[in-house]
Amino acid sequence: MIGQFDVLTVIGQASLAGLFPRGIGQYAIGGVLIGLGVSIIYLGTAITPGASTFFESTLSYVSKIPRFNRAKYLATRDWRLVFTLSMVAGAAVYALLLGEGGWTTDVQPWRLLGGGVLVGVGTRIGKGCTSGHGISGLASLSRTSFANVATFMAVAIGTALSMQALGVTP
Repeated sequence: MIGQFDVLTVIGQASLAGLFPRGIGQYAIGGVLIGLGVSIIYLGTAITPGASTFFESTLSYVSKIPRFNRAKYLATRDWRLVFTLSMVAGAAVYALLLGEGGWTTDVQPWRLLGGGVLVGVGTRIGKGCTSGHGISGLASLSRTSFANVATFMAVAIGTALSMQALGVTP
């Protein structure tokens, strides 16, 4: 005889298995590491970290345009560069050592580059990115971040479903 708790446990396990076919451990570890990194940066600098500011602060190395040479960018561009490159390096190390190794997507590089440029421009227009609003903003209970994350998710889901309906494949 199966009790109510047993049925809920089975349903919960089946749902998690469907959402995370490769297991949940890697995502849990990644979440803990992201939270730890954001906490360390916030405690050390009193700045809520996000990756999109990296674009503007990094352009201060090569551009004389005043927008990219604001005092706050010049003062933080070095650690922002290290922060962003560390995210890329962490993903590369994971893919090479624990993942499937090397390149892990079937999406063409030109689409990734085009998407990256659009995301970079969009995050500057929207005053922040998913990491800034989604991790730092939500953790600080920012109403703006709640609105932005809801907008990001709605647009992303709508775009993904539209592309799928149109038959667009990687």
